[in-house]
Amino acid sequence: MALTGLVLALLCLTLAQWWHGGSLAGLLDGPALLIVCGGTLGAVMLQTPWLQCKAALKALTTLFGRPPWPFQEQASRLLHWSHEARQGGFLALESKIEHHALDRFTRQGLQWLVDGTEPAALEQLLDNELDRIEEQKELEARVFEAMGGYSPTIGIIGAVLGLIQAMSNLDEPSQLGTGIAVAFVATLYGVGLANLLLLPLANRLRAMYRLELRYRELTAIGLLAIARGDSSLSISRQLAQYQGQRQ
Repeated sequence: MALTGLVLALLCLTLAQWWHGGSLAGLLDGPALLIVCGGTLGAVMLQTPWLQCKAALKALTTLFGRPPWPFQEQASRLLHWSHEARQGGFLALESKIEHHALDRFTRQGLQWLVDGTEPAALEQLLDNELDRIEEQKELEARVFEAMGGYSPTIGIIGAVLGLIQAMSNLDEPSQLGTGIAVAFVATLYGVGLANLLLLPLANRLRAMYRLELRYRELTAIGLLAIARGDSSLSISRQLAQYQGQRQ
């Protein structure tokens, strides 16, 4: 859906330009692209710490694939762990901690459980970790949101530069076209980049993070139920609301 939406938006723009009789090459302008992309990136780098920028760029790799959050599999895994814990105690779960399929949050929560953390303390630890993850993910989305905010303004700066160039060549009509082209194309790039790519990316990240947090909540509920010694039926009922989660 993400790739389809991006391609559809760009295709409609270029088709409209061609349909109206305009040249597709007229939408391409190197200086305008340099102004908008370079200026937007520079402004965001100025306001954002490097680790936050790095995390946001890394998050891009997860945007165009299926979210790796197997709700059904995780619920089944938690139910299986509850059986093992009742039969052999929490230490029986120690061998599960290094399982390759576990994410960091699940592994950490399981480690606290194996260490014998009291249910109330475990709940507080898991809540704190969820809050930390939520804050971190929101900061990553804000990187692209900030870029979407700066991009149109940088496009206007490009337009002003283009008009300055055009005005400085009033005595050379052949140079006027270049300056005016940079002016209008830079504005188009700024607004288009913000509304067709950057802001949708920020919102898509938030949608995926909400899905990820639901997965973490399922894990936290299961681990707390195991810590309290809840029955399998009770755990199954608590996890049922998450197992139909659409990805």
